[in-house]
Amino acid sequence: MDAESIAAPSAGPGDRRRWIALAVIVAAQFMVVLDVAIVNVALPSIRTDLHFSPESLQWVITAYAIFFGGVLLLGGRLGDLLGRRRLFMIGLAVFTVASLLNGLAWSEGSLILFRSIQGLGAALLSPAALSILMTTFREGRERNLALGIWGAASGSGGAAGVLLGGALTSALSWSWIFFINVPVGLLVIGLSPFLLRESRADLAHRNFDFAGAASITSGLMVLVYAMTRAAQHGWATAETIGLLSASAALIVAFFVIEARSKAPLLPLRIFRLRTLTGSNVSGLLMGSAIFSQFFLLTLYMQQVLHYSAIKTGVAYIGLTLTIIAFSGVAQALVTRVGVRRVLPTGLAFSTVALILFARLPVDGNYWTDLFPAFLLSGIGLALAFVPISIGALTGVRQADAGVASGLINTSQQIGGAIGVAAVTTIATTFTAHYVSTHAGSNAFSGAALTHGFAIAFYVLAAIAAAGAIVSAVMLESPDKIAEPVIDVGAVPEAA
Repeated sequence: MDAESIAAPSAGPGDRRRWIALAVIVAAQFMVVLDVAIVNVALPSIRTDLHFSPESLQWVITAYAIFFGGVLLLGGRLGDLLGRRRLFMIGLAVFTVASLLNGLAWSEGSLILFRSIQGLGAALLSPAALSILMTTFREGRERNLALGIWGAASGSGGAAGVLLGGALTSALSWSWIFFINVPVGLLVIGLSPFLLRESRADLAHRNFDFAGAASITSGLMVLVYAMTRAAQHGWATAETIGLLSASAALIVAFFVIEARSKAPLLPLRIFRLRTLTGSNVSGLLMGSAIFSQFFLLTLYMQQVLHYSAIKTGVAYIGLTLTIIAFSGVAQALVTRVGVRRVLPTGLAFSTVALILFARLPVDGNYWTDLFPAFLLSGIGLALAFVPISIGALTGVRQADAGVASGLINTSQQIGGAIGVAAVTTIATTFTAHYVSTHAGSNAFSGAALTHGFAIAFYVLAAIAAAGAIVSAVMLESPDKIAEPVIDVGAVPEAA
C-alpha cells in the first residue's frame, strides 16, 4: 500500500488556519484561470503597441495554452514526489515573474516567450494547489465546501478575466492585465510558508518516470499546437494531419509506458474509479463547450454588437455573480445527493443556455437576449464545475492527490483547446457559406458572422448535452463509491 506523508486532516471546520490557507490557494488559482481569458479583449491594443502581425497575434493566447495544457499532468506528479507546497511556490514564483516580464515586453517575440513561461508556471502551481486542498480537507462535506469555493473561483475566473481585462486596458494600458498579478503573487508567496503544510507521497518506488513525462508532455503540447494550426489552416492539410498523428502516437506510447512502469507518472489503476473517470470525460466535454462559449460570445459582442472592451467586460458581470452565488448551492447539493445527480443537471442548464446563444440576433439586446442566457449559463457552470472537481478527487488515495489534480485540469484544458479550434473552423466555414449565398454580404457583416456563430453554438450545445449523458451513465451513486486509501500512521512534515 502507498503511504502518505501527511496525517488525515483534523475533523473540525473551526481550524481557521486551514480556511485561510484555502483563501491563499484559491487566490492563486483565480489568477491562473483569469489569465486564460484576460488577454482576449486586450489583443487589439497589444497588436498596435507591439506591431504584431495578424498571424502572430494568436500566439499571445496559444503560447500560454500549449505550456499550461501540456505540462499539467507532469506538474501534478512532481508535486506528489517533490512536495506540494514547494512546487506550488515554485510555480507561483515563475508565474509572477513571467507576469511582470509580460507587462514589460518590448516586441512580439518577447511577449510570446514570456507568455510561454507564464503558462509553465501555471501548470506547476494549479495541480499543486488542488492537491493541497485535497490533503487539507477530509473527503465529504468539509472538502465539498472547500471545493465549492474553489469551483466559484475557477468558474468565474474566465468571465472576470474579460471584465478586468476590459477595465484595465481602457483605464490604463494592456500591460496592467499582467502587472495586476504581481502584488497578488508576491503576497501569496509570502504567506504560503506560514499557512500551507508541506506534504508528499511516500511511494514504494521514488524513481521518476522520465519516459512517461517526456511522452505525455510532448504529446499534449503537440496536440494543443495542432488544434491551433487546424483552426488557421484547415483540418485536412498535411501539416495538421501530421501533427495530430504525432500527438496520437506520443499519447499511445505514454499509456504503454505507464502500463509497464514500476513508478508511473500516471498510475493507470486510478481509472478503476468510475466517478473519477466519468468526471474527467465530462470535464473534457465541458471544457470544450465552455471555453469556446466565452470565445464566441466575446467575438459576438465586439464584432456584431460593436461593444467596447470595457462594455464587453461589464456584460459578463451577471454571469460571474451567478456562478459565485450558485457554487455554494452546488457543493451543498453534491453533499446531499451526490455528484451523479448534480453534474448532469448543470450540463443540462449549460445546454439550454448554449441553444439560447445560438438564437442571438444581429441586433441583439443585452437585457432581453444575452442576460437571460447568461443567468442560465452561470447556474450551469456552477452546477458543473463544482461536482466535476469533487468527482475527480473522490476515492483517490492521498499519495495520488497531485496526479489526480493534474489529470482533471488537463482534461478541461485539452477540451478547451479542441473546442476553440473546432468552433473557429465551424464559424469561419459557415460565415463564408453565408457570404457565398447572399449577394452584397461580406465576411465582416453582422448577419454573416451571426450565422457562423449560431451554428458553432449549436455544436457546443450538442457537446454539453453529450457531457450530461456521459456523466449520468458513467458516474457511480454515492453508496457505491469506494473510500480513499489513507495511511493513518503517516506523519505530517513541519509547516
